[in-house]
Amino acid sequence: VIDRPITTLSGGELQRVAITACLARDADFYFLDEITPYLDVYQRMAAANLIRELARERPVVIVEHDLAILDMLADTVHIAYGEPAVFGVITHPKGVRIGINQYLEGFLPEENVRFRTYPVTFDTRAHAADSNREVLLEFPAMTKRFEEFSLTVDGGEIRSGEVLGVLGANGIGKSTFAGLLAGVLPPDTGAMDTRVRISYKPQYLKGDTEATVEEVLRQTTVKFDTSYYQHEILEPLSLSQLLQAPITTLSGGELQRVAIAICLSRDADLYILDEPSAHLDVEQRVKISRMIRKHAEGRDASTLVIDHDIYVIDMISDRILVFEGEPGLHGKAAGPFDMAPGMNRFLQALGITFRRDKSGRPRINKPGSFLDREQIAAGDYYYAEISKS
Repeated sequence: VIDRPITTLSGGELQRVAITACLARDADFYFLDEITPYLDVYQRMAAANLIRELARERPVVIVEHDLAILDMLADTVHIAYGEPAVFGVITHPKGVRIGINQYLEGFLPEENVRFRTYPVTFDTRAHAADSNREVLLEFPAMTKRFEEFSLTVDGGEIRSGEVLGVLGANGIGKSTFAGLLAGVLPPDTGAMDTRVRISYKPQYLKGDTEATVEEVLRQTTVKFDTSYYQHEILEPLSLSQLLQAPITTLSGGELQRVAIAICLSRDADLYILDEPSAHLDVEQRVKISRMIRKHAEGRDASTLVIDHDIYVIDMISDRILVFEGEPGLHGKAAGPFDMAPGMNRFLQALGITFRRDKSGRPRINKPGSFLDREQIAAGDYYYAEISKS
C-alpha cells in the first residue's frame, strides 16, 4: 500500500499504517490505543511482536480489548473501571495474569472494590464432535474469481444447532464466502439452494438511516413486544437505552450490537455473522458469544461466525473452517474440522500455542516460554487440559 493515497486505504490498511507511523517515530514513550481493530490474527501477532521488540528499549502503553493479544504482549496491566460516560478509575499496575483475572472477576482485592456485580467467565465445555446432530444444510463446491483474487470452496455441511466458526487472514476469502452463501455474490461455479432462508450480517455496517433503533427492530420482527425478545435479544445486547436513538447517531460498537440484533431477529435456517466482535469490549464479546450459542441451540438453526478474536471463536464454535492460501491472490476453505484438529492446524500455521489457566480462561503462551516449547514439541498447539498456572 506504500504508493497508494491514504484516502484509498481500507480500515485494516489504515490501521497498519497508523501503527507503523507511531512505532517509527523517535520517542521516549509510545502510546497505542487499540491496535487490533480491522486486523486479522496474523497481523495482530506481527504488530504485537514489533511492539515487544520496541518495548525492550522504550516504555510502551497500549489500550486493547483483545485479551489474547494483551495477555501475550503485556508485562503489567492497569484496570480501568467506573460508569461509562460518567467517571473512570485507573488502578495501580498489576501482573498481567492477575490483573486480567481480577478484571474478569470484577473485584479488586487490594483496593477492596467490586466494580461489577457478576464475573465474566469463559465456558470450559468440551468441544466434542456431535455426530448425532442432523445435517441442516449443505453448501456446494463453489469458485469465485475476481480480477486479482480467486476463491475455491469444497462442499461441506452445517449441522442443526451448531455454530461453525471461520478463521483465516484478511484478504483470504472469508467475507467472499459469506457473500456467496448469503446470495449477495454470484458464484462462478456452484450455487446455494435458494430455498434455504438466510439472515446475513455483513462485515461493514452502514448507519445511514434517521430511523430509531426501535423503529428498525420493529420493521425486522413481530416479536419486539414479547418477553422473549426483551430477555434474549435486547438485554444481552444492552439495547434498551438505545431504542430511541437514531441509527445515524450510533457509535461503532452500538451499531454493531444493533446489526447483530437485526440478524438474529429474522426467521432463517442459516445465520451468518461476519466479525460480530468488532468494536465491542471484552464483556460485550463474552455476552454476544453466549447469546449466539443459545440462539443456535434454541432454534436448531445453523450459524456461521467469521471473527479474528480467537477467544470468541473458541467460546462459540462447535467446528471450524480454516481459510488458507495467499492473501489478495487466492484462498481456499479447508474443513469443516472438529475443534481440536482445526484449531491445531490454524494455530500451528500462526506459530502460537494455547492453554487454559485455572480460571478456565484460554491464554496464548508467551513465545519461547517453557509451556510454549513443550506444546510445540508435542504438536499440541491447542489446549487439551486445564493448566494449573
